[in-house]
Amino acid sequence: MKINLLVAEIGSTTTVVNAFKLNPCPGFIGQGQAPTSINEGDVNIGLREAIEDLAKNLNVKEIEYDELIATSSAAGGLRMTVHGLVYDMTVKAAKEAALGAGANIKYITAGKLRESDLRKIKEINPNIILIAGGVDYGERDTALYNSELIANLNLNIPVIYAGNIENREEVKELFKDKNSELYIVDNVYPKIDELNIEPTRVVIQDVFEKHIIHAPGMRRVREMVTGPIMPTPGAVMEASSLLYQEIGDLVTIDVGGATTDVHSVTEGSEEIERILISPEPLAKRTVEGDLGVYVNMHNIVNMVGKEELMEEMNISGEELERLIENHKPIPETELEKTFVEKLTLHAVITAVKRHAGHLRHVYGPGGKKTLAEGKDLTNVKTIIGTGGALTRLPNRVEILKEIPLSSKGNELLPTKEVNILIDNYYIMASLGVMGRKYPEEALKLLKESLQIQ
Repeated sequence: MKINLLVAEIGSTTTVVNAFKLNPCPGFIGQGQAPTSINEGDVNIGLREAIEDLAKNLNVKEIEYDELIATSSAAGGLRMTVHGLVYDMTVKAAKEAALGAGANIKYITAGKLRESDLRKIKEINPNIILIAGGVDYGERDTALYNSELIANLNLNIPVIYAGNIENREEVKELFKDKNSELYIVDNVYPKIDELNIEPTRVVIQDVFEKHIIHAPGMRRVREMVTGPIMPTPGAVMEASSLLYQEIGDLVTIDVGGATTDVHSVTEGSEEIERILISPEPLAKRTVEGDLGVYVNMHNIVNMVGKEELMEEMNISGEELERLIENHKPIPETELEKTFVEKLTLHAVITAVKRHAGHLRHVYGPGGKKTLAEGKDLTNVKTIIGTGGALTRLPNRVEILKEIPLSSKGNELLPTKEVNILIDNYYIMASLGVMGRKYPEEALKLLKESLQIQ
């Protein structure tokens, strides 16, 4: 069987292959999956097995394809360290750029690097190092100092410089003849209260694609993958941004076994913008590494409390202990599904509240003044559920409806009128990477999966 486009999602444990036709009308054909073969030293093994599984699911002998593109979170995904000047300014801007690109940020520093910081960077062995610092034509010394120290480490790791533009020539000189490949990008924080993260986000994804083939188990991936390879969370952000152009302000929530990711694309309301303490990006991603419904199940149980879970589920302590002890990646019985739904609900509410901003009242000589801090979600019209839990659980829509109902009044959450959509085919990440070359086709398929007329 000949297929126009295959998109592989190479995860840390499972590789999923989604098949699409492009002409004359785009369509989702089917899916296959297999264990990811990182441990065998070659992800192509798992990739081939996933394609074989696709052929079996489609009841055909063999799959031929025109193109194969991919997203990857295998081999630790996109590991980055971020180094800026002031935490709430240049560091925050650099962090937003990295997270928006789909990075897993392993270490953040503000100010001048110390020996202990350099040791930490070497231990982490990131895929990319991002240096920022200083508004344009402002403070220069810190970013130059940090660049010199990182250059002298002489690591075979790409470095992106996105700081004060006055430093560019000196930074180029520092990295001349070093093992680190240097990329110079526009300043992520060019002026006070101005973010410019998009150029850095694009370069991060390009650098990831160029260097992912050096990761353990990924060395031969180019033998099969013919097109782009993106970090999986970055692909979900791409799909969310593509959809934003069509339907307006939205939030996408991905609850996984280990983390819960929240992607929002919204400018917020003019009313909140007037009282916002510091700028927020149009597209923002946060990763809650302690909120997962399988690997990090115990974190959620401890956060909620066993007594409350027993009450919510109307079960005994013994029943709850059995559920915890026998917890599986995919729930099977009705009680197991209910348990995962409760975990998912608490993961969703907690993650969105950490992502969203809030109102703060300050008191001064002029009396009470209200300020806003963080991302404003009050203009969001659509909440989208993707990932294993929010595409497969029976009460997934009801879980997402609880987000606005959980507001305590000072939180900048979506309103009760928000529309709930589900990525029914579980293909958002695939469509995000597809959208780079085929944006119209990706948008059409995304609307089909979300059942948007």
